[in-house]
Amino acid sequence: MAASTTSPRWSDFLLTAAAPVIWGSTYIVTSQLLPPDRPFTAALIRVLPAGLLLAMWERQLPARAHWLRLLVLAALNIGAFQALLFVAAYRLPGGLAAVLGAIQPVMVMALAWLVDGRSPARTTLLAALAGVLGMAVLLVSPQTVFEPIGIAAALLGAASMAAGVWLTRRWRLPLPVLALTGWQLLLGGLMLAPLAWLADAPLPALGPIQLAAYAYLCIAGALLAYALWFRGVARLPTVAVASLGLLSPLTAVVLGWIVLSQSVTGTALIGLVVVLVSVLAVQWTAAQSY
Repeated sequence: MAASTTSPRWSDFLLTAAAPVIWGSTYIVTSQLLPPDRPFTAALIRVLPAGLLLAMWERQLPARAHWLRLLVLAALNIGAFQALLFVAAYRLPGGLAAVLGAIQPVMVMALAWLVDGRSPARTTLLAALAGVLGMAVLLVSPQTVFEPIGIAAALLGAASMAAGVWLTRRWRLPLPVLALTGWQLLLGGLMLAPLAWLADAPLPALGPIQLAAYAYLCIAGALLAYALWFRGVARLPTVAVASLGLLSPLTAVVLGWIVLSQSVTGTALIGLVVVLVSVLAVQWTAAQSY
């Protein structure tokens, strides 16, 4: 995957932002349209067929020397991340899980500082921390339950995706974006298959709406969204990509308000605005220092 040699354009930021916006619709689709209590099956159906389609479309095998790195990226970006994400979702309120996941940009900056020796700009760091604070104001309530295993899963999931984004950009495997996306989805799906087999009940007979929901999660939520995401990883600063991930829970909140008539209080609106300003500030400062 060749890295872009020119400064990123705002169209790159907007196209990359489309991925977490699509992912933000996952909650409402899953909770309202899919059979309940089958999280790993949903993740498997989401990523494995998309990976097969992209791998067959591209028909480009990775070089033998790159397979180990590809397996690591597939585990971090897809397999481990999806598994930890669903563990956190089942054990924590969605708000707390989103807040813990919001530290991902800070983790990316920490990796770049500790390993690459690149200290983050103060404004970028402050903007990323403001995003965590805004997410807490938006989603955490006094009734929030702090469950240790769920908290550990959420933090490990954020660390997994942060490391995946950082390594994807650092290693720059010489594959086209669609081939890189396809192989990661395929390998990550194969990692999820044993979990789905052992932990989830068999699927019931599916109706047209449920089939359409699974198709949406696969085609839009995996094939399209991950292709846009890894395109962005190749073109944008890693911290900018990680910060755009905050748009996923933000989209879930907005869809819940529009579709499910869920209330959004004045305090939550302040948090929403803080998160949006944080994302825009990180994009701006990251682009200036690129």
